[in-house]
Parts: sequence; structure tokens; C-alpha cells
Amino acid sequence: MEILLVKQVTEEIAEAFQHLIPQLSTSAEVPTLQQIQEIADHESLFIARDPEQGGKIVGTLTLVTFRIPTGVRSWIEDVVVDENARGKGIGEALTRAALERARELGAKTVDLTSRPSREAANRLYQRVGFELRHTNLYRFNL
Repeated sequence: MEILLVKQVTEEIAEAFQHLIPQLSTSAEVPTLQQIQEIADHESLFIARDPEQGGKIVGTLTLVTFRIPTGVRSWIEDVVVDENARGKGIGEALTRAALERARELGAKTVDLTSRPSREAANRLYQRVGFELRHTNLYRFNL
């Protein structure tokens, strides 16, 4: 598989998001090409292509990196691999690419959240080296 850092969003990428995002969240609206371009302009947007499927885009991950008073931090967000391409190491390849990018950007840590029901994803994150933090995560819905 091929992991790419997206700089210019194409119609092909926008169409892939129409297929991938509903597999991640049934309540999320699929972003437009312009919205995806905004993500690519400000964050690290990765896609995965599967050569076994003619180079089809089969996964995506967003790495959000920001500076705070205590240093540079990164978050991995919105990881999704097409249900027909799972079990091929694509999620791991996307995650490792994001970790390398975070290092390049000077991040001290990389965090992510994953629902307990996503058992395969949780095993992947632990295998890659993420450690479960015993902390409270709070959310305020606006």
C-alpha cells in the first residue's frame, strides 16, 4: 500500500471521503472538497492507496498538531479504513506515517481516542506503542 500526505485535494479524494466517512460515523456530514482542502492546508491529512485495488483510496487519517505553552502536541483523528480493505495493515501504516510526521513537526506526544467497541483498532494502537491513559476525557457539545 501507499501512504500519501495530501497537499492538493482532488475529486478522487473527495469521492473517497463520501465512501469512507459514513464508515467512521453515521451522524457526521461528509465534508466537501473545499472543506477537505482546508484540512489539508492546516493539518496533516493522509490517505492510503491499495495497489491490489488499482490504487484505490482505501483509508484516511488526520494528524492535528498544535503548540501550547508546554510544547508541541499532536492528535490523531478520524482514522478510517474501508471495510473491504481491513486486515491488510493499512491502519497501522497510516498510524506510523502520522507518528513520523508528528516527530518531524516537533511534537512531544501524540494522543488519540478510540471507542472500546473498536477492539481491532485498540489492539493496533497498543501494538504500535500507544499506552492507555487513565484520565477523564470531557466533551462540551456546542
